Amino acid sequence: MGGYKGRRALITGGLGFIGSSLARRLVDERAEVTLVDSLIPEYGGNLFNVAGIRDRVRLNISDVRDPYSMAYLVRDQDVVFNLAGQTSHRDSMIEPRTDLVINAEAQLSILEACRKSNPAVKIVFASTRQVYGKPEYLPIDERHPVRPVDVNGINKLAGESYHLLYNNVYGIRACALRLTNTYGPGMRVKDARQSFLGLWVRLLVDGRNIEVFGDGTQRRDFNFVDDCVDALLAAGASDTANGKIYNLGSAEVVSLAELARLMVELAGEGHFELVAFPPDRKVIDIGDYCGDYSLIRGELGWEPRVRLREGLAKTLGYYRQHGTAYWDRDA
Repeated sequence: MGGYKGRRALITGGLGFIGSSLARRLVDERAEVTLVDSLIPEYGGNLFNVAGIRDRVRLNISDVRDPYSMAYLVRDQDVVFNLAGQTSHRDSMIEPRTDLVINAEAQLSILEACRKSNPAVKIVFASTRQVYGKPEYLPIDERHPVRPVDVNGINKLAGESYHLLYNNVYGIRACALRLTNTYGPGMRVKDARQSFLGLWVRLLVDGRNIEVFGDGTQRRDFNFVDDCVDALLAAGASDTANGKIYNLGSAEVVSLAELARLMVELAGEGHFELVAFPPDRKVIDIGDYCGDYSLIRGELGWEPRVRLREGLAKTLGYYRQHGTAYWDRDA
């Protein structure tokens, strides 16, 4: 996952959770890093996420929906980590047009900018497990049918399809990673727009109780953010990945009740309770999910290294120390 020294890397969504963690790693690798972020309050960008490296990166406050700024920013870049997006499944059902413009239309504009201004660039696109919809079998591999259950999943599928099309037709080296539940320091915790797990962290650090929708038996896999960054770097450094889609995932698969119990134990206070699914969430819930990541393990050598207990303990510790930077600013 080396080979980034002296390379120019652009990260869309660079002040967000995963983007800022990636930026820190690239700075450590001595890459020349440019961050693009709109700082729209609902989407999780936070300047505190780059505390300590602010003077070692270039920062452009811009929106990926602006084709003119993106055409300028992609020029002369060696690799683009395309992480900007609208992540809330619920918001996508309330404001479907906004989700369409950010997760599909803007992606096409970015690719067009690369085709016209920088066709030699490498692009890694952050997609989502949500494109699969309700699983037909587990663990889900990349051959599983894609039947999204919400607008967000449909638009993310379109976004990744555009990237693979430009790889296959125009020779712009692109690949997509279907991320599962990513967590860790820097994630949005004010609400559940990015992840229900972030809200759980906020509530526990505040000494409040957490709610688990349904009967708590739904099973999920999780990746600590450092492992997600490893996958992004591996994909960006390898031409084996060009034109490919890879699942991320974990060998640790737990029910939501087990997860809540573990988090309460690590927090040392609070408790959880089972509550009925709100109707608007129940209709887009996919039930159990876990991803088969054998393809990326076999081709790029990636596999998760951080155990769930360790990652959750680090996350809770981070927000106990820095929570006010997210409570107050992560609107």
